Amino acid sequence: MNELEFGFETNAIRNQMERSQYLEHSVPLYLTSSFVFENAEDMRASFTEEKDREIYSRYSNPNVTEFVNKICVMEGAEAGFAFATGMAAVYSTFATLLSAGDHIISVSSVFGATHTLFTKYFPKWNIQTSYFKINEPECIESLIKPNTKIIYAESPTNPAVDILDLEYLGAIAKKHNLLLIIDNCFATPYLQNPIKFGAHLVIHSATKLIDGQGRVLGGITVGSKDFIREIYLFSRITGPALSPFNAWVLSKSLETLAVRLDKHCENAMAVALVLEKHPNVESVKYPFLKSHPQYDIAKKQMKLGGNIIAIQIKGGIDAGRAFLDKIKLCSLSANLGDTRTIVTHPASTTHSKLSMEERLEVSITDSLIRISVGLETVDDIIADLIQALN
Repeated sequence: MNELEFGFETNAIRNQMERSQYLEHSVPLYLTSSFVFENAEDMRASFTEEKDREIYSRYSNPNVTEFVNKICVMEGAEAGFAFATGMAAVYSTFATLLSAGDHIISVSSVFGATHTLFTKYFPKWNIQTSYFKINEPECIESLIKPNTKIIYAESPTNPAVDILDLEYLGAIAKKHNLLLIIDNCFATPYLQNPIKFGAHLVIHSATKLIDGQGRVLGGITVGSKDFIREIYLFSRITGPALSPFNAWVLSKSLETLAVRLDKHCENAMAVALVLEKHPNVESVKYPFLKSHPQYDIAKKQMKLGGNIIAIQIKGGIDAGRAFLDKIKLCSLSANLGDTRTIVTHPASTTHSKLSMEERLEVSITDSLIRISVGLETVDDIIADLIQALN
């Protein structure tokens, strides 16, 4: 099948591994740690990679390969490698490509665990990070040093839902011969394709919208085959591989990604429009709201606005806690991208390891609430949020 001839949804559903001798309609699970060889020569040729075949599920597995291939087609990537979690993808990608003495330039608004990786663990290996503010991308070039290797960003950002101009970042990376790595978790391949704008590698926490139902953990990095080859070699030794079962679940989830995202985005826009008018809400950020500071950029590079809304509640930390305690229908959780609407207080959960100064630097106040809008009847979502705000 030539996937270039088909649309996104068709590729997501029909791009799967070859059928076995049983001619099954739905792809089977390959729950095996290893694979057997026909003879000594087959075994030798397989380990020297003269043969392209399965050897051990830490290296690859049919279910994992199918999941990777689907994401590559969706993102327009040459190759990919799947991981046990999104953070395993982030860490393994950087650990593969960086050496002691290298330098990263990152947007300051990143996921809390990524920030901790940059500030607590990488300095142990003499890898330093310089940050630029979301509203000051013009400062990036002034941060470039002789040892700078990577520009890294999330867009939309977690949790403030800010937008970076991926085309602008791609131009800087190309001009200075740097690697551009984009975390595309909030947008998914359905809403945004960073490679089209110059990214060399794209990372996803598949745990979120790609799974979409809060069932399994997973991560993936896709992009240039040369970089992915190095990531693969590092990962087959260090062992952060995605399990076959989780890969099977995620691959099936991709079949409904487009239809789910359409509804997620429709619900999120409706919720954002209502919250924007509520007297107890200080501000609302949603990429496709015209009031969003980077609305024009979002419209340029995203198909729809995603399912994440960031709101500031009037009244500070006490009002924020009261709001959370009054929630009845929605879930209080640190996850996102679920069928169920989730309300999160980033300052005390996902970004709690940051100091107050660090949180304020990336616009995470004590009254910031992140809403991952689910697939429930939208009037029910709105009613629960409004009664809690009142």
